[in-house]
Amino acid sequence: MSKAYVFTRNGGPEVEALVDRDRPVPGPGELLVAVRAAGVNPVDWKLRTGYSRPGSEPQPFPTAFGSEAAGVVEAVGPGAEGFAVGDEVFGNPVAGGYAEHTLLPVTVTAHKPAGLSFTDAAVLPVAAATAYDGVHQLGLAPGATLLVTGAGGGVGTAAVQIARHAGVHVIGAASAAKKDFVESLGAVHVASGAGLADRVRAAAPDGIDAVFDLVGGDTLREAATLLADPAALVSAGGKQLAAELGGAPVERARTAAVLDAVADLVVEGVLRTYVTRTVPLAGAGEALRAVEDGHALGKSVIEVTA
Repeated sequence: MSKAYVFTRNGGPEVEALVDRDRPVPGPGELLVAVRAAGVNPVDWKLRTGYSRPGSEPQPFPTAFGSEAAGVVEAVGPGAEGFAVGDEVFGNPVAGGYAEHTLLPVTVTAHKPAGLSFTDAAVLPVAAATAYDGVHQLGLAPGATLLVTGAGGGVGTAAVQIARHAGVHVIGAASAAKKDFVESLGAVHVASGAGLADRVRAAAPDGIDAVFDLVGGDTLREAATLLADPAALVSAGGKQLAAELGGAPVERARTAAVLDAVADLVVEGVLRTYVTRTVPLAGAGEALRAVEDGHALGKSVIEVTA
């Protein structure tokens, strides 16, 4: 048996539980991985409430939380080439990352560099990879100005750093409490909330060239008014609304090559993961609450004892 933190039906925190489940068996192209760390993301609690990704199939209950994990390969499924038992890896699990064991498909699994901890590797497959995809989708030239909404969260933190590394000037919208943190990333902080557009205009009198939105809703609507070209808007926070406004959702590559790229950025010291909270598997609910309230700073990680 293997422990996993699951939701037993759709609902609120009351449907969460730490349970014993059969150890997953790797199918074709899959790896059985002993989890050492799992990243916590907003999508985790959203799935619990009944949200489903476009094109996804309903999952049987109980469903384990977690869409990014790092660990050690314990078994290799048929056709899972390029990996062996004992390899240290990270990627997007298909059997939930909040667990002692999970399954990783080789298509979105990368070898963990020796200079990268399991804890840091576990926060790259969703947040950092989304940031990487979004920044590269915008394709801004050095010297351009980018507005990142939700700049103090997991994806925003990575997006600011990746854009700054590319020579892009960044305006980071976040709560007043995150001002010092956002500025430490190399961005100009503006307070989020009503009146955002006016504050951005004051901070960037020459205008902005693009928006990377991670919030959606009214924030996205207001940010879009700052653009001369609505196509220079990508969003991971309000995908449908972004399309309605003339922009686009972040186009996720979901490849091992992107995971390799963001891991290299961490090892090179370009990208810091800013893991601000770690909890054991039994404390997964605590980590989820911190993310669900919408005010988490940086990334939360569940660490699983070997």
